[in-house]
Amino acid sequence: MGKQMAAGEKEIYLAGGCFWGTEKYLSLIKGVVETEVGYANGPTARPSYEDVCSGSGHAETVRVVYQADEVALSRILELFYEVIDPVSVNRQGFDVGVQYRSGVYYVQEEDREVILQSLQTLQRRYEKPLAIEAAPLRNFYLAEAYHQKYLAKNPQGYCHIGETEFQKLKQ
Repeated sequence: MGKQMAAGEKEIYLAGGCFWGTEKYLSLIKGVVETEVGYANGPTARPSYEDVCSGSGHAETVRVVYQADEVALSRILELFYEVIDPVSVNRQGFDVGVQYRSGVYYVQEEDREVILQSLQTLQRRYEKPLAIEAAPLRNFYLAEAYHQKYLAKNPQGYCHIGETEFQKLKQ
């Protein structure tokens, strides 16, 4: 789906509300080599941001490329779950709509079991059912250039993830 990857690199696609903060947070994980934001698992090809905001059915998603020998998928997922409300349906922070749903989308079948186990472990911490989709990646379209690394370009931009979470990963 994305660019060619180097030896030892794997990818996972994570949807957790507004992709600006989710992308910044995931990019800080040791072992993550690249992040890009886009729109995943919707019914139409090449949606625009306006299409997605109008209910196209795509999820705001971050493509995460990581060095598998430096960080395990299970660890990336644990950290991801810390910055989303895993029982919130189609909402994170003040962002509401189907495009803000939470999801873990995989491209390699071998990742499915890791994802399902991580969700089972997470579910034990909540009484309500989790609202995180776990599914194969059907499609992913890069978001417009101004969305890429948005919070690096706009440090005062809105984010549902608090500064404390960013600081934890920087240490």
